[in-house]
Amino acid sequence: MLTSAETTEILEEMGHYEQKQAACIEALMVVQRHRGWVPDEALRAVAALLDMTPDELDSVATFYNLIFRQPVGRHVILVCDTVSCWVMGYEEIVAQLGERLGIAFGQTTADGRFTLLPIPCLGACDRAPAMMIDDDLHGPVLAEALDEILARYP
Repeated sequence: MLTSAETTEILEEMGHYEQKQAACIEALMVVQRHRGWVPDEALRAVAALLDMTPDELDSVATFYNLIFRQPVGRHVILVCDTVSCWVMGYEEIVAQLGERLGIAFGQTTADGRFTLLPIPCLGACDRAPAMMIDDDLHGPVLAEALDEILARYP
């Protein structure tokens, strides 16, 4: 089921398109903004609203790496894994994050604070190595600055 707020926002997004199915990504993002991720029951409700099958909508949701189909932490850390970031220290940043948080890619800290994910590109090669926490871009990230950066996200 969708909340009335979710439904209202999705209907508003649909109004921007000739075909309601074209609003599928925005509709999924609406749900994610409200819930932190897109659970199966919400996906089915969105699919019905857009006249899509759940499988059609799920194929869109699983294609985009910024639509979360399972619960994530309060803060999502996306670490850029492009060549630029690899050359500039990606491996050290990932190792330090893993050590500090006690998790690997795809995992969430036991307290639900952080989820750590790789991302193919943040478009910040000039700031490599780069990472994004929630909507905040960080870079160039230095291993010695990680504690200070993570402390900004309670």
